[in-house]
Amino acid sequence: MENQMNSKKVAVIGCGFVGSAIAFTLMQSRLFTEMVLLDVNYDKADGEAMDIAHGIPFAGQMKIYAGNYDDITDASIILVTAGANQKPDETRLDLVHKNVAIFKNIIPEIAKRGFQGILLIVANPVDILTYAAVKLSGFSDKRVIGSGTVLDTSRLKYALGEHLGVDSRSVHSFIIGEHGDSEIAAWSSTNISGIPVNDFCEMRGHFNHEKEMRVIAENVKNSAYEIIAKKQATYYGIAMSVKRICECIVRDEKSILPISAIMHGSYGIEKIALSMPAIVGAEGVETHVPISLSDNEIQSLWSSAETLKKIALELAL
Repeated sequence: MENQMNSKKVAVIGCGFVGSAIAFTLMQSRLFTEMVLLDVNYDKADGEAMDIAHGIPFAGQMKIYAGNYDDITDASIILVTAGANQKPDETRLDLVHKNVAIFKNIIPEIAKRGFQGILLIVANPVDILTYAAVKLSGFSDKRVIGSGTVLDTSRLKYALGEHLGVDSRSVHSFIIGEHGDSEIAAWSSTNISGIPVNDFCEMRGHFNHEKEMRVIAENVKNSAYEIIAKKQATYYGIAMSVKRICECIVRDEKSILPISAIMHGSYGIEKIALSMPAIVGAEGVETHVPISLSDNEIQSLWSSAETLKKIALELAL
């Protein structure tokens, strides 16, 4: 069974903090003309759809409603945010068994209806769940992508912009590897509009590079924990990240984003999903992009991949 795909239709599965914030952000983006919200609690999805729809007169016409799996088969993008929340003191990887169990209910429902679009995984731990979604759906791994370290990278650019007193959009840097505790700041390819980061730091009067880089990378890695401790969840940053990924897909931008996707041998890593810069367009992931990494960064990337592979093996997918 194949569906005629509606390129202007998006679906969000899971209407918790993250799903609702994404739906609200996408309503304002004008990327889509139709949005379906699904939740295990139908009333929650219905309430969010009603509330968000009341902003349509300020944003531009679209249809927003709560629905079921039959309503989303022709969407161009299905976003999966459904899953247990990360609690204070819980790592993203601690969530894995709860959320894989939830995915075993969700993903086959999408697959058996002949969905032809892009499956965008946002729930955590995003790398493992992207891998699980590929296995459970049987879809080509080019069209199953995770939000990956797009948010972490944005956090890093923001922190560097603040540190250097420069527009964060002029900062070119990536967080790679796991979206989680083994993530790596790729300092060796970081530049500010083509100027190597250390040179730019010195131009701005900062000379203690090693220490400052460590502090910034650590703060980026821990920022989610800090936000969760203060307000129970992080959702605005991820909503903006997901909007950015959707833009790349809908407009076939072929932008380079550090999304999570199955690796096929780059840096000697394969058969696991993790976050590396990739060209993203209408078909999903086009290809990974080789960025220059130091030997230490490659070692860290390998150990990040090993951490994820061990967990993937336990899941027996």
